[in-house]
Amino acid sequence: MKNEKSYTVDQATKALEHFCAYQERCHKEVEQKLYDLKMIPEAKEKIIIHLLQHNFLNEERFAKAFARGKFSIKKWGKLRIVNELKFRNISSYNINTALQEIKEVDYLNTLKIIAEKKLILIKEPNHFKKTNKLSNYLISKGFESNLVYQTVKSIC
Repeated sequence: MKNEKSYTVDQATKALEHFCAYQERCHKEVEQKLYDLKMIPEAKEKIIIHLLQHNFLNEERFAKAFARGKFSIKKWGKLRIVNELKFRNISSYNINTALQEIKEVDYLNTLKIIAEKKLILIKEPNHFKKTNKLSNYLISKGFESNLVYQTVKSIC
């Protein structure tokens, strides 16, 4: 059996404060970290309450930062962002708030830019297959199918 380090509530609280201060975290990530630290349920609850009271843990702030980051850095569409936030057990209210961080103009411009870049890379002589591959790619990035089809139609 390995010699696992055990944490006091204060040590775990400090560790989780650093964990949350480093980057925005959701409740699910914090709960997983507490599980990894082998904290008992009473201690987990006490630590989570402390993190919430001292604003280390804020789900709305997490959702907004997540949506902004995944859109601006990874160029994900809203559907992918929504699914990832749902996977992290973020409330519908916070998901909707997070999506408001993405400006519609930027969203459509990004979709068009990604589509144009990908179109150049698709080496397919058949026009129908080429547009189909492009559409599938954009949908896999999480963009809404109606927007994808409009964009593909406008650039092909």
